[in-house]
Amino acid sequence: MSWLFGSSKKDEQPQSTQQQPINNNLGFDPNSITDVSSIISTPGGLDTSRLHPLAGLEKGVEYLDLEDENLNTLEGAQGLIPSRGWTDDLCYGTGAVYLLGLGLGGSYGFFEGLKNIPANSPGKLKLNTVLNHVTKRGPFLGNTAGVLALTYNLVDSTIDGVRGKHDALNSVAAGAISGALFKSTKGLKPAGIASGLMAGAAAAWCGLKALLA
Repeated sequence: MSWLFGSSKKDEQPQSTQQQPINNNLGFDPNSITDVSSIISTPGGLDTSRLHPLAGLEKGVEYLDLEDENLNTLEGAQGLIPSRGWTDDLCYGTGAVYLLGLGLGGSYGFFEGLKNIPANSPGKLKLNTVLNHVTKRGPFLGNTAGVLALTYNLVDSTIDGVRGKHDALNSVAAGAISGALFKSTKGLKPAGIASGLMAGAAAAWCGLKALLA
C-alpha cells in the first residue's frame, strides 16, 4: 500500500546521500552545527559566495540551447538577412513592406495636400488639409502593400516546402499567384494585371538580391 500513501522504498534515498550536495555547496554539515557564531567567526568556515544564485558561472556555461537560433537550411534560402525559417521571412518581409508603403503613401499625400491647400486659408486649415491627405494616402498604401506582402510570403513559403528548395522561380510564381488573389474579386482582367505586376516585382527583387549577394 506504499504507492497510496507515499513513495516506494526504491525512490527513497539515504539521508547521507541527500546531505552530500548540501555539504558540497556549504562546505560543512548543517546538522552538526550547534553554534552559528563559531562558523561565522572562523576564517574560511563559510563561503558566502556559494550561496549566491549565480555562483559558479565563472567556470563557464556547460550547456546552452541554441535550437531557436538555428538558421534556415533550405536550399537557396540563405538571403541578404539571416533567417530561421518562413516565420522570420513572413514577419520581417510583411513589416518592412508595410512600413515602406506607409512612408511612400504618406509622402505622396503630403505633397498632394500642399497642392490642394485652399487659397488665402488660415494656418490651421492648411495644416488640416495636408494631414488629411497624409492620413488618407499613407495607411491605404501601407495596408495594401502589407496584405500583398503577407500573401506573397505565405504562398512563397508553401511553394518552398513543396519543392524543397527556394529559387527565383518560386518567388515569381508566388508573386503571380498573390497578385491574382488580391484582385480576384474584380474580374479576370484586373486579376491578370495585378498578377503580372506582382510577378515583375518579385523578379526585380530576385535580381536585386542576386546583384547584392
